[in-house]
Amino acid sequence: MRRHGSPAQAAPGSRLVISPVRHACVGGPQLNVREKLRRVVESRAFQHTITVVILLNAISLGCETSPWLTERYATVLHVVDVGALAIFVVELALRLFVYRLGFFRDPWNVFDLAIVSVALLPASAAFSVLRAMRILRVLRLVSVVPSMRRVVSALLTALPGMVSIAALLVLVLYVAGVMATKLFSRTAPEYFGNLGESVFTLFQIMTGDGWSEVARQIMARQPLAWIFFIAFLVVSAFTVLNLFIAVAVSAMEAEHRAEEEGQVAAGRLTATVRNSDVLEEVRALRAELRELRSEVRGELRSEARQVERV
Repeated sequence: MRRHGSPAQAAPGSRLVISPVRHACVGGPQLNVREKLRRVVESRAFQHTITVVILLNAISLGCETSPWLTERYATVLHVVDVGALAIFVVELALRLFVYRLGFFRDPWNVFDLAIVSVALLPASAAFSVLRAMRILRVLRLVSVVPSMRRVVSALLTALPGMVSIAALLVLVLYVAGVMATKLFSRTAPEYFGNLGESVFTLFQIMTGDGWSEVARQIMARQPLAWIFFIAFLVVSAFTVLNLFIAVAVSAMEAEHRAEEEGQVAAGRLTATVRNSDVLEEVRALRAELRELRSEVRGELRSEARQVERV
C-alpha cells in the first residue's frame, strides 16, 4: 500500500512521469508591498522618468529668468515647478518606505533629500535666498545618472591627493609672489606693488590670461624678466596643474576598475545562488527517485509473490 505523501504509483507498462520539486526560493510566496515598490523604484523606467522630470524642471526654472516668458507663461511654469516638486516628494517618500533607515546610509539619498527640502521651505522673506536656490534640484541629475555619479565619486576619492597638490600650488604661488614683489614692484607697481597683488597677478599668469602683456611690459625695462615668467609658467601651469588632472584621471580609473570588479563579483554571486538552487533541485529529484524506486521494487516483489502463489 502506498504511503501518504509519496508519489503516485505507475500502472504496469506505463511511463513514469516525475514532476521536479521546486526550491523554496524559486517562485516563492507572493511578494509583499515593500518588495513590489522596491522593484518599481529600482526599475530603469522609474529612473528614466525621474530624469525627464528633472530636465523639464531645469528648463522651466531657466525660463523663469526671462521676463518675456514669465509674463506670458507664468501659470504654466508654476504648474511645472510645483508638479516636479510633488513628484520628487513622492519619490523620496517611496524610497523612505522601501529602504526605511537604510535610506540614510546612502549619501546620494541624503543629497536628494537635502535638495528637495530646500524647495519645501516657506516663501517668506527670511528664506528668499534659499528659495532662489531651487535650481539646485537640477543637481539631482548627478545622483540619477550613473555616469555622472561615477565622476563625482571619483572626484571625492581624489580629494586627499588634490588637497596635497593644492597646498603645493599655494606654496609655489607664495614663493613666486615674494620674489616677484622684490623684483618688479618698482617696475610695475600696478601688478606687483605688494604681496597680495603679486599673488593675484601670478595666478592670472598661471591660467594664461594675458600673461604675455604683463611679461612684455616688464621686459621692456627689465629684459631678463622672461626667465622668471617662463620658469613660473613651467612649474605652475605645466607641472602642478597637470598633477590635478593626473590625480583625477587616476581616481576615475580606480572607480571604473572597482565598478567592474563589483559587477564581476555580483555575477559570480548570482551564478553561485543559481547553482545552489540547481543543486537543491537535483538533491530533491534524487530523493524522489530513491523513494519511487523503493516503491516500484516493493510492488514488483508483491506481484512476484502473487504469481508464485498462483
